[in-house]
Amino acid sequence: MSDFITVMRETCPTPVVDATKWKRIGGDPHTVNLNAYLSEDGSKIMGTWICTPGKFEVEYDKWEFCHFLDGYCIITPEGEQPVHLKAGDVFVIEPGMKGTWEVVETVRKYFVFA
Repeated sequence: MSDFITVMRETCPTPVVDATKWKRIGGDPHTVNLNAYLSEDGSKIMGTWICTPGKFEVEYDKWEFCHFLDGYCIITPEGEQPVHLKAGDVFVIEPGMKGTWEVVETVRKYFVFA
């Protein structure tokens, strides 16, 4: 096994329910995190995130890569136009982004925080 490559093929992440730090501001959204990787220093994490419909107030202090597998949501940065995201979309959110994240249809996404 390499010290530089981590293969996720054999991972069996434990589901973590409703662990989001985001403030719920609409509906009754529930989340499941399937965290497949955490760096030794805790600064990087990747996995799958599932969320039912609802709305959160968000503030990013880390960079996030997302690949939507299912669902539809609207992310609205403060003072900017809403961004509509759906299954198949790949995007990055930069640190410092504040605004809202509204899950319209249950979302399932791969994510990497770094």
